[in-house]
Amino acid sequence: MTCPECDGRLKNSGSETVCAECGLVVEEDEIDRGPEWRAFDANERDEKSRVGAPTTKMMHDDGLSTNIGWQNKDAYGNSLSGSQRKKMQRLRTWNERFRTRNSKERNLKQALGEIERMASALGLPQSVRETASMIYRQALKNDMLPGRSIEGIATASLHAAARMEGIPRSIDEIAAVSRVDAEEFKRAYRYINRELRLEIQPPDPNEYLPRFASDLDIDEETERRARELLETGKQANLHSGKSPVGLAAAAIYAAARFTPETLTQSEVSAVTDISEVTIRNRYQELLEAEGTRPTGNGESPLAA
Repeated sequence: MTCPECDGRLKNSGSETVCAECGLVVEEDEIDRGPEWRAFDANERDEKSRVGAPTTKMMHDDGLSTNIGWQNKDAYGNSLSGSQRKKMQRLRTWNERFRTRNSKERNLKQALGEIERMASALGLPQSVRETASMIYRQALKNDMLPGRSIEGIATASLHAAARMEGIPRSIDEIAAVSRVDAEEFKRAYRYINRELRLEIQPPDPNEYLPRFASDLDIDEETERRARELLETGKQANLHSGKSPVGLAAAAIYAAARFTPETLTQSEVSAVTDISEVTIRNRYQELLEAEGTRPTGNGESPLAA
């Protein structure tokens, strides 16, 4: 939206839309959707707020239903009596029954809980969890679950979401926290990717570099050198048909040989979960693609 007079930027100020450049009032008497009270700090805003938690796709009912806490205490922190505890337990039971009214809602509740558990174990952010829940909801809506396990489709949804958000995790990392084996999860991933036509780009080794660099505590110079090695390897088409995790691990090890960084193959292998044999093989390929070889830590590379 731009100003009809000067094509300037419009901004909303309460109940009016005003041009920030010339001051023209484009619209007035709009509905003010903000609160009727004012707050001057975070504590005052929280005290005056009268709304609940925001809706989220990470819950099967979008977070709109009531949740009865497990603590058997009243609003003042006092313990409930025996009869009151029994009453609250019955209310919790009926509340759970009303929250999941049919098999699809029970299925969704179990799957979203599984996605939340795996995402927490892998340290994935909220955006990935939300995307994974949307992918699973789409699979459930299209009746893609019959003949497949809830855990398998949930794991595949999380893997797809992580790659779509540019925060991928390797197959071994996801299989380690999943309740299904790697083969079942890979079959489910290929299935939802094909049926839902997810726009997932091929894995890029550069996406693994920041996490591995942080875990290995290497300096910026080594990480920059590893990124250069990967770019050269991609131009030579080394990434085709090879594990991006293995290439990222080899690039970090190779970069450490060109800088004062002290890093062994066993240290890189322990952090990246890639065998030392794979690291050595990819390491040689990266050096051949660049046409250089290290002459020792901290020394300049020589032309091959």
